[in-house]
Amino acid sequence: MDVQALPAGKWWDAVRAAPTVGERALKLLGDENGAVIQDKYGTLYWLVAVGSATSWHLRQVRVLSELADECTYLGVPPNSWTTPPGTHWRVPLSVDHYLTDAWKLWGALAEADRVELGPVPQGRQTCYRCELPTDEPVIVDVQHGGSGPGRTVYACPTHALAHRRDPVAEAAAMRRARERGHTR
Repeated sequence: MDVQALPAGKWWDAVRAAPTVGERALKLLGDENGAVIQDKYGTLYWLVAVGSATSWHLRQVRVLSELADECTYLGVPPNSWTTPPGTHWRVPLSVDHYLTDAWKLWGALAEADRVELGPVPQGRQTCYRCELPTDEPVIVDVQHGGSGPGRTVYACPTHALAHRRDPVAEAAAMRRARERGHTR
C-alpha cells in the first residue's frame, strides 16, 4: 500500500547513486540491471548481494549495508509502483531482475563517475564555493598562469554540478583566503 522501510544487509545491500552518475550507469548497464529504485529526488538505488560492495569508494555513490552497531533502512515501494512521481521501481523487481551483479555495477558507476565528474584528484581538497574540505573533490576548472604556475579549482559534488565561472565569487573567495593568510 505504501513505501516500506526495509533493513539493508539482511536480504540485500543497496548502492545509492546521485542522479547524474546514476542515470549514466543505468544506461551503461542496460539489460544487466537488476531491480532499481528511484526516489522522488532522482537518486537511484540498486540491490546487490549482501557484502558485495562494502569497500567501494566512488564520488556520489554510497553503499547501504548493515553495520556492526546500527542498521540502515531503504524505502522500498510496492511492486506496482513503476512510474513517478515519488519513490518507484525504475527497473521493476521481478524474477529476472532482482540483484545486480556488483562488479558490473561498480564498472558502470566508475565509468559514469569519470565521465560526469572528470578525473579523480588525489587526496582531500577544498571546495572553491563552500570552502570546506571534501573527500570527493571534482575538478571544475584549470586556470593557466601566463608567467607562472596555474591552479586547479576543485568543488564538492554538490557545488560541482552547479559550477559556472563566477568572477565575483572567485574574487571574494580569494579575498577571504588572503585575509585568513592562505595566499598562493
